[in-house]
This record gives sequence, structure tokens and C-alpha cells, in this order.
Amino acid sequence: MNLNLTESFLHGQRVYDGKLLKVHRDIVRRPDGKEEVREVLRHPGAAVVVPHLGQNRFVLVRQFRYAINRETLEFPAGRLDPDEEPLVCAQRELSEETGYIAGQWKHLFSLHPAPGYTDERLEIFLAEQLQPGPTNPDDDENLVIVEGDLDQLIQWFREGKITDAKTGAALLYLKAAGIH
Repeated sequence: MNLNLTESFLHGQRVYDGKLLKVHRDIVRRPDGKEEVREVLRHPGAAVVVPHLGQNRFVLVRQFRYAINRETLEFPAGRLDPDEEPLVCAQRELSEETGYIAGQWKHLFSLHPAPGYTDERLEIFLAEQLQPGPTNPDDDENLVIVEGDLDQLIQWFREGKITDAKTGAALLYLKAAGIH
């Protein structure tokens, strides 16, 4: 059975235009003909970096996240600038947040972290052959570098010490792919 589930845009408007997010309120037609309101956070997308030091060691950053009022452990990531390629963003974020420069890059997968209300798409990259250098975080970032082996990071995920979705998804990918 091939049931079409596509909803068609009828009309809408931007109801909030912020520094990072744009909120749209759209009216759509469902496949059954009924109209429905859809509220969507528009996001430019982001790149996520899985810095692999080799020998089963990975780099994360610890930072405070205001929206959840707590510190998090995450793989480095950042928003795409206008017309920026995801790999270029990943390279910039790795250097800014950790100081590392990678000699080898591999795209691992794409992720929509919350497709029920945002169009945000994350491109996840593995960075290897790391060379240390100075960090240069954005003015609004306070970061601490954290290193751990894959089993330790997965344990932190299981214990709720890592709650960030992109980091959790990347850890599961690493484990399934046998990257350590």
C-alpha cells in the first residue's frame, strides 16, 4: 500500500524573526483535504564534528546551555553561515571550539533533531589526524575540552550525563560502525 502522506502549503507568514530562529505559522492541506496549522522553526542548519584522537579517544566540549539551565557534554557543532558548505562549517567549529585541525574528514550521516517542529538539519562529520592548536570560541561561548574513550562516553550517555541528541546519535553511530 502506497499511501500519500504529503501536506501541501496553502499560505503562511513569519511570526518571529530572531537572530538564530525564524518562526513560521503555515496553513497546509492534509492528504484527507482538511486544513491544519503548522508552526515551524526555520533554522539554517548546522555541522557537528566527532573529533577522533585515535586509540579509542574522542573530544567533547562542556558548556552551559541556557535553554535547559544546565551544563552539557557535546561534540563540537555550529550553525551554518549563509551559503556556507557544511564541511567548511565543521572545520571552522572544530578549530574555534577545540583548537584542533583535522587532516582527514569523513561525512558520517545527516540528522533532523526535531522534525515535528523544525527544519533544522545537522551534518555529522568524523575528524581524524588531529593536530592541536589554540582555541578561538565565539564571544558568547565558554567551553571546556573533555576527552574520553568510546565506552566511557556511551556510559555517560546511558547515565544521563550526555543528553544532547546529536551527540547521542553520533555515539550510537560510532558504536554500530565499529569506529573506536
